[in-house]
Amino acid sequence: MPRRSESVCSVPECYFSVGVRARQRRAVDSWAISYYRCNWMKILVIGGGGREHALVWKLRQSPRVSKLWCSPGNGGIARDAECLPVNPQDVAALAALAEQLAADLTVVGPELPLVLGVADEFSRRGLRIAGPSKLAGELEGSKVYAKQFAERHGIPTAGVYGVHDSPGGAYSALCAVDWPVAIKADGLCAGKGVLVTASPDEATAFIERLMEKREFGEAGCRVLLEEALEGEELSYIVLTDGQDILPLAPARDHKRAFDGNQGPNTGGMGAYSSHDLLAPDLEQTILETIVRPAVRGMAGEGRPYKGFLYFGLMLTVDGPKLLEFNCRMGDPEAQAILAQMDFDLAEALEAVASGSLAKIRAARNHGASVCIVMASKGYPSNFETGRRIQGLSAAESLEGVRVFHAGTKREGENYYTSSGRVLGITASAESLDAAVHRAYEAVEKIWFEGAHFRNDIGRQGVAGIRAAGD
Repeated sequence: MPRRSESVCSVPECYFSVGVRARQRRAVDSWAISYYRCNWMKILVIGGGGREHALVWKLRQSPRVSKLWCSPGNGGIARDAECLPVNPQDVAALAALAEQLAADLTVVGPELPLVLGVADEFSRRGLRIAGPSKLAGELEGSKVYAKQFAERHGIPTAGVYGVHDSPGGAYSALCAVDWPVAIKADGLCAGKGVLVTASPDEATAFIERLMEKREFGEAGCRVLLEEALEGEELSYIVLTDGQDILPLAPARDHKRAFDGNQGPNTGGMGAYSSHDLLAPDLEQTILETIVRPAVRGMAGEGRPYKGFLYFGLMLTVDGPKLLEFNCRMGDPEAQAILAQMDFDLAEALEAVASGSLAKIRAARNHGASVCIVMASKGYPSNFETGRRIQGLSAAESLEGVRVFHAGTKREGENYYTSSGRVLGITASAESLDAAVHRAYEAVEKIWFEGAHFRNDIGRQGVAGIRAAGD
């Protein structure tokens, strides 16, 4: 019997009188162990980035998980799960893998397999999966669909200047917008398909990259022009089974490459989450005006949504407004949010897949967590790979620190960079200030040639908390 299951199944000493109920205790322990044996789960996680490493890490904490696989995984994930090299864009191969493994549940990390219909293929084969259908995934797969959906269901969002499927029309429309303006590619661009700018030249160049140079392929065939909202951005993510909602801890992302929110957009350079990031009354407003209408609206349109649903929000002077939907956890928000999670994720995801989420109660740690992304030199453009990473053990020896691997490969006992975003250094503490300090202390212990990271992740949040206390 694995040690993890024995420790979880054991009954507290205070339940029995010493020396009197030993026989009853053995009977209860035997029943508990048998119960967990019957209810153990084998779980397959799809993806190979920092978000998926964080998911694997959290799922391993469940006493009900007996086996974890990750496909394709990465060098760091291989420490916590068995990695299997299947292309995450090949939905038929992923379903065949789950069948072969006899996985009880599959959890999807990245958006692309979902938008390609992996959940539909699993459902067709009678396999259990926590993720939205291809139709439901269009909330992220098409910015145009998402905007029109929000308008149909009265969800507060930015005003639209127009949708354009030709570069000429988009260029001409720039003459009639109020600056700054938000320009969005319709399809998936790995977090790099949005530009908010007050510069006509920069806007024109971005449209050219999307629609004429096709830097993001078919994703840039249509563009959406909308008003640029002002306020503080917030990442608000929930789990839903299509009817009930389980809110997760709120988080704030840092997308620009350089300090002070300068430079190009990236997939995310860091994030933080804290118990005081969102006032209870404001969270209730978000749930009532944005989250629940979205979940009801998808069900009403015959696209019931199951899985993680991400709401990118702007907290404006007129209240919270929707910026975008994502059909998965954000990255690196997931690393910070999962560190705050205080419930059994495996049980919650099983409930999502089976439509019984109402039985799960959300709980969050009191305190804060911070994730700082260490990226390769040149990211997000032409970045270098193959650099040896040093200091991982020293960083993880610090209290409350976990290093999530995003783009690494393992050769023997050594790790090497293999992608743009390499590591997500995540720290938890009683306060945001302490978590930020602890995370950067860990970052300083890690080295690889050309390592790039921002020095201000979470700093604005700390400043805001201090100002509120003055």
